[in-house]
Amino acid sequence: MEEQLPTTLNDKSKVLLVDDEESILNSLRRLLRGQPYELLLATSGAQALEIMEQHSIDLVMTDARMPNMDGATLLARIHQLYPTTTRILLTGYADMPTIIKAINDGKIHRYISKPWNDEEMLLTLRQALAHQHSERERQRLEQLTRLQNDQLKSLNITLEKHVAARTAELQQTADMLDLAYEELKHSYVTGTEVFSLLANLRLPPAKQTNRQIIELVRVYCKLHGLDEGTSRDLTMAAALYNIGKLSWTDSMMTAPADLLHHSDRERYRGYPKQSESLLMTLDPMKDAARLILHHQERWDGSGFPDRLKGEAIPFGSRLLKLAVDFIELQRGLILERQMNSDEALVYIRSYAGRLYDPELVEDFIQVCAAYLSDVSLADPSVKVLTTREVTAGMILARNLNADNGMLLLNAGKVLNGPLVEKLIAFEAMEGAKYSIFVKVPEDVAVLEAS
Repeated sequence: MEEQLPTTLNDKSKVLLVDDEESILNSLRRLLRGQPYELLLATSGAQALEIMEQHSIDLVMTDARMPNMDGATLLARIHQLYPTTTRILLTGYADMPTIIKAINDGKIHRYISKPWNDEEMLLTLRQALAHQHSERERQRLEQLTRLQNDQLKSLNITLEKHVAARTAELQQTADMLDLAYEELKHSYVTGTEVFSLLANLRLPPAKQTNRQIIELVRVYCKLHGLDEGTSRDLTMAAALYNIGKLSWTDSMMTAPADLLHHSDRERYRGYPKQSESLLMTLDPMKDAARLILHHQERWDGSGFPDRLKGEAIPFGSRLLKLAVDFIELQRGLILERQMNSDEALVYIRSYAGRLYDPELVEDFIQVCAAYLSDVSLADPSVKVLTTREVTAGMILARNLNADNGMLLLNAGKVLNGPLVEKLIAFEAMEGAKYSIFVKVPEDVAVLEAS
């Protein structure tokens, strides 16, 4: 069957829903009632293909597990026969091989988990059909450009003035196409960010990371004048770096990496590869997917998945690891204790040359200072000392908390001898090692120098 493209914006999109459970189809029909779609329903893959032969379907959403023909196989068949039809997989199972098969063979646009969120479902369908319309409009403009070019060639000999006018019109059309393509690429970045925010809904607000990592990466790119392509890839990588974690249990997603059991730790080490596998079939995501694959490599070669070392690790992956670890340390996703921003940067600095690119670390700290109002580490008047290095007269630059989170001293407190001795004793009793951020008054500094 030859597919027909919609001719106007007002054409009603045809949406085919496929599920072997009548109750699911009824729920979807109720949800989509009142939406600007013409709905068609099928209870099997074979019935869905029969409907596709009789109607020009814009979007197919199918359940993953059905008898005789599963959802991934159906979408792969539809991709072969009707490549411009948008394909979405609906699954109630954490079945990553099925999802990967649907992505690789069926080139699906999205997958949605059961039970779904009604608002997310409606948003996904609207975005999918809007993207499809944008692509069809681009194809229509390309066809129009080719037609106009053929007309110009046929008039070239006898109608030079006409050719000049048509050439100008063609250039304008080409410029419009370039602009439309740039807008499409921008829309792709926006789409990844929207998807990352939806994925983050699985986590409690205190554990969500993607938005802060995206913003931090953008600030770095802007301050260092990175080119548009590199910035776009880094932004998409920041948005989707943890997409491979979506099949994890809720408890595993919120647990600190250092406390995972052996079996969970092996699964954790596989998430960069899982994320890359999900994204590699999407052509605009290939470079971003490579950055995600290697963002858990370590400068000394002890990372994963490929144990790359030093500058063999892509620059974008090195930067992404710094941004991810900086935010995840503050969310309690790496160590059990949640750090503040300065403590996270002290931790990162202590592992420069082991986990992180040593030249990139100090640069990253300066970017964090420019981006965040609560970073004092970049202030040259602030020192990070141990309890045995602090002396009377020094002033706390940050709140001092015990490892259990209890507030010990407020920022602005002037230290004296008895207070320092109490800190040393409390640290020994707790078996901890405090990093104390202090400002040193000029008279104390002069006294030490003498």
